[in-house]
This record gives sequence, structure tokens and C-alpha cells, in this order.
Amino acid sequence: MKVLQVIFTIYSILVFFALLLLLGLFIVIPVSISPAAGKLSFFFIRVWAKTWSFLSGIRYEIHGKEFIEPHKPYIYIFNHRSFLDAAVIPISIPQQIRAIGKKELAKIPLFGWVVGKVAIWVDRTDAESRRKSIAKLVTFLSQGISAVVAPEGTRNDSDAILLPFKTGAFRLAVETGIPILPMAILGADKIMKRGSLLLRPGKVHIHFSTPIYPPGPSGSAVPNLAEKCRSRLEGMILTFQ
Repeated sequence: MKVLQVIFTIYSILVFFALLLLLGLFIVIPVSISPAAGKLSFFFIRVWAKTWSFLSGIRYEIHGKEFIEPHKPYIYIFNHRSFLDAAVIPISIPQQIRAIGKKELAKIPLFGWVVGKVAIWVDRTDAESRRKSIAKLVTFLSQGISAVVAPEGTRNDSDAILLPFKTGAFRLAVETGIPILPMAILGADKIMKRGSLLLRPGKVHIHFSTPIYPPGPSGSAVPNLAEKCRSRLEGMILTFQ
């Protein structure tokens, strides 16, 4: 059985990069021209992600999209438990987005070049790198482009429902007044189990919450917002898992 899973994973990886090679220029060129043209880039990103998912036997069930106003920017936060989230996010969010990703992913051939056009690479061990990444997100948010942040700061490979939250996304929300929109991703870690790169077919459930609007700036605004968002996301995971 393990041999079959290895063969399936190799097949899925080859399909992943073949599609990226085929669609890469259609993703890179529009967003390189202007942020507005990035909508076209995201059309092709979704074509890539949906086609790869279909050919890999991965299905998605999305709940709560009615809470998203298409022309309004949000700061999406999610529970990060699988590398599969890279496909889940563009498939489930019906907007142009910019996401923060760890700089190590930029080194993956072809993937780093293509995804780097719509991601902001950050060295999470470097405070200056984190500061610059937040500044870039502010620019995109001011253009009406939503942001995606994993507030745990890294992939959660533990038994805990959520890791402790970093404060960057919540400071950003307080400073800009842009609402946080929690999304719970359930089942991705069963398709690609923690500690393993092997894939199997399966279904991912994505649940969106109503937006959480930030309070006005104050000494307690950021930690209070972070705690409220953590409680909401944790409650969603416990309710729907």
C-alpha cells in the first residue's frame, strides 16, 4: 500500500510541475504588468490549482463564501497544517490576494519564481524581514487587494488545535481598519499527513466566518483582537471537524 502511495505522490508532483510549466507565463505576465491585471493571473492560478486537484483526486467543499464581499479587502487568517494549503487558498478565496510565505519556498525551482509574483517571501527569524513584509501588505491592502496570513507563523505539526498566534496580522488590521476574516481548513492534513510528503486522494472542507472588525488603536487593541480571532478560529475547528 505504501508503494502505491509513493507512486501516486510522484505522479501528483509531476502533474503539479507540468501544469505550472504550462501555465506559468499566464500567471506571471499579467501581475507583472499591474496589480489590476493580477485578476487575470489569479484566474490562471485557480485553473492550475483546480486542475491539479482534480487529477490528484482532491476535492473541496467550501462553506460561508456568502460572508465575503468580493470588492472589499480582508485580512484572511487560517490554521496551517499542510503544504496542501497552497492550493486550498486560491481555490477557496474568490478574490485577488497576496500571501506571506517563508523564504525557503522561493528556492523551489519554477514554483518559487511563479508563486513569488503573488507571494511575499519573509524570513521569520529576521525582525526586519517581517517588518518589510507587513509594509508590503499595507500597500496591497490600500489597492483593495486582500491579504492572507498564517498567524501561527509556521505549519502546525503538533497535536494542539492552534499554535500561539503572532501579532503581525492583528496589528495590521488595527492600523488599517481592515477586517479579519477567519477560515478553517479541515482535512488537508489527512491528505498530506504531518511529517510526510506522501499524498492521497481526499476531501478538504473550508469554512469561512463572518468578518471580525478591529477596534480603534489602543494599548490593548492588538492582543485583544488576536485573542478574539484565535477563539473564533479554534471554535470553528472544534465545531466542524
